[in-house]
Amino acid sequence: MHTSKKTVALRTVAVFEAAKGLLVLLLGLGLLRLVHKNLDEFAEQLIRFLHASPGGRLSNLFVTAADRATDKSLWALAATALVYAIVRFAEAYGLWLDREWAEWFALLSGSMYLPWEMYSLLRHPHPAKWVILAANVAIVLYMLVLRVQAGAQKSAVRRAS
Repeated sequence: MHTSKKTVALRTVAVFEAAKGLLVLLLGLGLLRLVHKNLDEFAEQLIRFLHASPGGRLSNLFVTAADRATDKSLWALAATALVYAIVRFAEAYGLWLDREWAEWFALLSGSMYLPWEMYSLLRHPHPAKWVILAANVAIVLYMLVLRVQAGAQKSAVRRAS
């Protein structure tokens, strides 16, 4: 069976979206492991594990987050991660099956994230952020091309009728 370029591209995007969903889901589950734990101790262990400077910015971020976190906020973050993962998995499912709604969804959701990704990159440049931004821009542009082509095909069919 010959797989079209479009199918390969859509399934590649579907895998990328599912991977994002899985990563966030795992992070959310990791947060649940911290419920009823001493978060100050956890933050100190994490700082040591990452070999972060004790007085540095990253260390201060972890200590501040540990001081502010409550069991309720951890549950809320985990629930938010679950919802995000479900949305990513639904998008991946639709793209895998070449559904029009999934192309629209990928175009719109990807476009919504771009300004925040660019803002984050400008504030704190990092090579990983460039890769993520480039991947998301490529996805948005590809989905835009697919939707424009589909619109042109529908117009051509209407004119021919």
